[in-house]
Amino acid sequence: MNMPFYVAPEQVMKDRADYARKGIARGRALIALTYADGILIVAENASNTLRKVSEIYDRIAFAGVGKYNEFDQLRIAGVRHADMKGYSFSRDDVDARSLANQYAQILGQVFTHEMKPMEVEILVAEIAPGPNAGDDQMFHILYDGTVNDEHDFAVLGGEADAIHERFEAAYEPDMELGAAIRAAVAALSGTERTFTSDDLEVAVLAHGPERRTFRRIDGDELAGLLA
Repeated sequence: MNMPFYVAPEQVMKDRADYARKGIARGRALIALTYADGILIVAENASNTLRKVSEIYDRIAFAGVGKYNEFDQLRIAGVRHADMKGYSFSRDDVDARSLANQYAQILGQVFTHEMKPMEVEILVAEIAPGPNAGDDQMFHILYDGTVNDEHDFAVLGGEADAIHERFEAAYEPDMELGAAIRAAVAALSGTERTFTSDDLEVAVLAHGPERRTFRRIDGDELAGLLA
């Protein structure tokens, strides 16, 4: 009788983690940061139709890197969760922390129990109502469900360590929008590449009196800020 094939659980988890990291490393990176008026997200994305950065709810944004169909499934699940919670209770009850916990549970369950982990990293960002930036939040959720509470800025995707190092040297609190975009683009591109507005996807969550705070920056506006 053949003996069942045995693989140590530690080796299984390591193989899954390596597989997920390799898939994510092939993706194009993004940077999310706090700036003078809120939270800015700058992503390398040459597509005009496939979005890596999206609105989840009134003051909450979602960003993903890695396998598009997988992080878009998570985006849709987040929108449904937020809509249901806001409808059942109150719009004020929908927050980034609870969404990050939901995503962490989904990713952790898939990583532990499914044959293939999800090849994604995601970010959930929320700005506080009104002009006060003290309660702005960013949560970076990894492929295995690990949640990191980020401050100032976060880097997701391929070459994250090198991009983090470049951007850390340039980052300053309360930068103006144009300076923040240029610093993020410089960190993403490095010294060997040059990005135009068509190579980027840029969005902000901006403090203000409006209920919905998410806004995309593209076209001539983005080109002018990059100049």
